[in-house]
Amino acid sequence: MRAALGYALARLRVRRTRTVLTVLGITAAGAMLGAAVTVSYALGTGFERTADRADLPDIAATFAPTQRADVERVARSLPNVIDVSFRLDRAVIFIAAGGRTTERATAIGVQEGDRRGYAIVDGRDVEREGEAVIEAGLARAWHLGPGDEMFAEALNVRLGLRLRIVGVAVSPDGVAYPLASSPIFYVDYRDVAPLIAAVPGTVDTALIWLANPDRVDVTLSQARAAGVGVDRLRFGTRESLRLLIGQAAGLVIALLVAFSVISLVVAGTMLAASSAAEVQRRVQGIGVMRAVGMSTGQVTAAAAAEGALIAAPAGAVGMALGWFLVAGPTSHLLASLNQLGPGLALAPLLLGSFVALVLIVAGFSAWPAWRAARRSAVETLRGGDVVGAARALRLPAGATGLGVRLVAARPVRTLGAAIVLGLAAALILLVLSIATVLRSLDQRPQALGTRYQLTLPAGQPALEAATATPGVDGAATRFEVLAADSFRLGEPFKIISFAGDHTQFEDPVLDRGRHLRNDNEAEVGLGLATALGLHLGGTLAAQLPSGAEIRFKVVGIVRAFQDQGRIVYVSPKRLLAADPSAPSTIAVRVAPGFTASGVSDALEARGILALDSGGIAGQSVQGFAARSSGFLGVVIALLRSIAIVSGVVCLYAVAQVLALTAHERRRSLAVIRSFGASRTQIVLVFAGAAATIGALALPLGVVVERYALGPMVASLAASYVSLPLAAGPLEIAATAASLALGATVVALLLGRAATSRPVVVDLTEE
Repeated sequence: MRAALGYALARLRVRRTRTVLTVLGITAAGAMLGAAVTVSYALGTGFERTADRADLPDIAATFAPTQRADVERVARSLPNVIDVSFRLDRAVIFIAAGGRTTERATAIGVQEGDRRGYAIVDGRDVEREGEAVIEAGLARAWHLGPGDEMFAEALNVRLGLRLRIVGVAVSPDGVAYPLASSPIFYVDYRDVAPLIAAVPGTVDTALIWLANPDRVDVTLSQARAAGVGVDRLRFGTRESLRLLIGQAAGLVIALLVAFSVISLVVAGTMLAASSAAEVQRRVQGIGVMRAVGMSTGQVTAAAAAEGALIAAPAGAVGMALGWFLVAGPTSHLLASLNQLGPGLALAPLLLGSFVALVLIVAGFSAWPAWRAARRSAVETLRGGDVVGAARALRLPAGATGLGVRLVAARPVRTLGAAIVLGLAAALILLVLSIATVLRSLDQRPQALGTRYQLTLPAGQPALEAATATPGVDGAATRFEVLAADSFRLGEPFKIISFAGDHTQFEDPVLDRGRHLRNDNEAEVGLGLATALGLHLGGTLAAQLPSGAEIRFKVVGIVRAFQDQGRIVYVSPKRLLAADPSAPSTIAVRVAPGFTASGVSDALEARGILALDSGGIAGQSVQGFAARSSGFLGVVIALLRSIAIVSGVVCLYAVAQVLALTAHERRRSLAVIRSFGASRTQIVLVFAGAAATIGALALPLGVVVERYALGPMVASLAASYVSLPLAAGPLEIAATAASLALGATVVALLLGRAATSRPVVVDLTEE
């Protein structure tokens, strides 16, 4: 064993150039592994991690202001309830601090002795009147912290409060300001009640913790029955909060987590190909070791030891680099979602991944060495320089054609390199496709299924005015009701109905089935179908805020972006019969040749205020797009970091196979150099070889991304939204250009290295 280890160390000292190349490859794989583990764990566990730290309740109930004693008596009488706390919330509060102001803040009054449902990340909690805890997003955006002063005033009450900020809190029950338009601050109940002129002792929110959270559906049913007569009673669960937060970023999280998992597969494939290629380089050395009496086990151990000696430092550096590249963007993304980073909890995963990386390299180094050592020493000694050529192939002539012939002579190896390169290229295509989706959401939300541009207040006068306004192509009343599944009350969704054919105003892509034709049928969003397990011909039972239940037959499933696809389209007749007070607006479709702003001005001249629909769900998405530039910038930075790592993998995949080809064909290259071949011609040889691999890899990458990775990632994100992620011509062209540039760089470097040695050295080297 000492001899094997000594041989491995000696090879590392002598074969420095090859060792450096191998180190670079393992470093790239380690970087991809470190980035993938960091992103997938941090984002995949962010909500639950923060919810546990914040002691988030299992159920949150909101209702019209009611005396606490009355609500508490009912809440604590429910089975499975172990604790209840109460709040008094009020939105549309004016606040000023740090030279900035907003009129859209939300004040939450908390009471002494109650569990809070948020985690203090800086400072301390509210203990007395005159103190405030602000959400982390507000603290970051306005550069506030414990010790700063703020002023709060209700817009409809001439009473202001001067508050001292004592802490900063995080709660995952909503996204952070400014991604959310309304910043949140917590104060003592005795401050907020007079601020909003509330009757002393009244509350409007109950936070409920359960002994057995798995039975939340049963508790919700009992709570609904016990809450009969309570005005504006609404329930939300911990799971529904997680899904609702996905409206802002669930798509991004699902895509990035899936993307990172796929990256692990690519990294493992690359390590396997790299280790096998490295052993192939030293087949003659293995023959010498067998000739001098070393056993198969000793040769295998030497190969494994050499692989481990290289993989340990290179893998550590690579994983640290991968973590460093994505840690910052991931942390910013989590902060935008009001979620905490993993901290030291990530360390065991990174350590385990590092150990796995070293074992993979050692194993893939040992396996081909063991296979080579099992052959006779004479047969192995013949494996130095390759003398075969591609047979029966019509290939181009010249230096470039020679490069094609060199890699064609090793079809299995070339195919392996093309597979690694193709998978890395597929990842790059996937990144570009995701970026295109985000760009479409940020810049052209109207392209995602909604066909109307303006919304008006409901009413027959507004509808008549809209239809009489030049430039209006169509107008219809739009009803929208927030409902819950009757069988799983923790699953909220929206029921949308138009007076007429909804496809004239909202027409998301039909995934399967057909559009509704009568009052008993419904089209269901793919996100809701996935969450509830709905299928064509199934029954959707909806519990309405009015207390009524309506059931529909599912006849179509649509790829809706709005509310992560958790929507239902129905005809208005039965919806209005069950809930006559269903909220409504008027959707206005602008005719070709007219602008939304022009039609809006014409409507305002008639005394009707028109709002820009923003393409999806009215003003909400437009506001999101306006506020989300920083958020999307963070996401793009994260995608860019992962794309850089994938690009490095592409370069290494090409360099690895070309370096092995250069080693095997060193005497052939020396012969053509002895006949006067210039450095440029040698570079063209490598360029031809690289072009061959790239020509095989790019179509493979396109096929894998379009028919495997894209649909798979989209299906993993289907609980949030379903969008096509197939790379288009621009993405394919950009990836092809990147591969060509990388291949050129590799060809230049290897051509320079191959011509830097004297010809006689390569002609005589064994």
